Amino acid sequence: MYFDQLIHQPPGLHQLRRMASADRLPHANLLLAPPGTGGLPAALALANLLLCEDRQGTDRDNTCGRCRACRKTAGAVHPDLHFTFPTVGSKMTSDPFLPQWRTALRESPYLEANDWLQRIGAENKQGNITRESCANMLRKLHLKIFEGRYKVMLIWLPEYLGSEGNRLLKMIEEPPERTIFFLVAERPDLILTTILSRCQLTKLAPPTDAEISLALARHEGVTAPADLRETAARLAGGNYNLALSLAESETESHGARLLDWMRACFQGSPARLVAWTEDFAKLGRETQKHFIRYSLHYWREFLLLSVTGNDNPGVRLLPEELRSATKMLPLVDHDQLAGIIQLLSECAEHIERNANPKILFLDAGIRIHQLLRHRAPASRVARA
Repeated sequence: MYFDQLIHQPPGLHQLRRMASADRLPHANLLLAPPGTGGLPAALALANLLLCEDRQGTDRDNTCGRCRACRKTAGAVHPDLHFTFPTVGSKMTSDPFLPQWRTALRESPYLEANDWLQRIGAENKQGNITRESCANMLRKLHLKIFEGRYKVMLIWLPEYLGSEGNRLLKMIEEPPERTIFFLVAERPDLILTTILSRCQLTKLAPPTDAEISLALARHEGVTAPADLRETAARLAGGNYNLALSLAESETESHGARLLDWMRACFQGSPARLVAWTEDFAKLGRETQKHFIRYSLHYWREFLLLSVTGNDNPGVRLLPEELRSATKMLPLVDHDQLAGIIQLLSECAEHIERNANPKILFLDAGIRIHQLLRHRAPASRVARA
């Protein structure tokens, strides 16, 4: 991964890049970035810079892309670049999954944990980084450097280490000479504090909507029109991996679908709620997840609209969405909105666990009706 292949370079990455080019990078680095926003690609680009044999630029902060090390790092096969990532199985290590890992990095370096675990056939199994993986890491790090100036250990999602991370404390604190750790994390609250205290933490801001939209336009596999790319970028909230998926989904129909559901919920018509739920259940699981994300995005923007007014340019709604939201402002107060958002968040969690969508969304529709029925005139909702 080269720096010019990244869709954005946040300030935290610039600082790490300068230190790496000057060979002054700390030996243990924790890169914290939200899912799908670029923590893993950033670590790969830094590892490439460390291992490059012919650094370019005035500050020597760019890789040449031509040397033996760059070619091997690009294919994730450099003998001094080691990977550890979540797997499935009580005694499994990362090594048997390296072919799938290299393919995943080549196809989608912005991948998320669920994408990876499904790729290796986890299904409903829990991913983890096992005791055997920790022992394997220690064994590799005690080896001599093969070709480069550094030995790099990239641990993706150290949250999956759990208490096994205690086995790495001594190595992280006092690694062999010219050994660099990159721990790419999403949730520091799940990482042992003893590991956090031994690493330099760098927070990487997510890409902006404009940067994601531009990246989608340049992506060879995305054929969606510009308006759909912009919608996908808005809904993704900085998650490029999600934006790629949304760009080819039925995102454009979610606005009408959500409004139709809200009308049925307001009116409380059993027949209409059942009909909507049956149609929704026919959609694929990924499309259902996208609908929930869209709905959460809509209601978050609705809250901003209710507080700041419809002349706020920061409200990220399309013109038609903005019109429907403005009409619903008198019908939904903040307490009701909080209840709706909580229900949708629960639905998202249950969908991830393969819940029956008919039962799940019929129940959600009834509960939303109960939240709103004390103040919502059906005639006004029909005009929304």
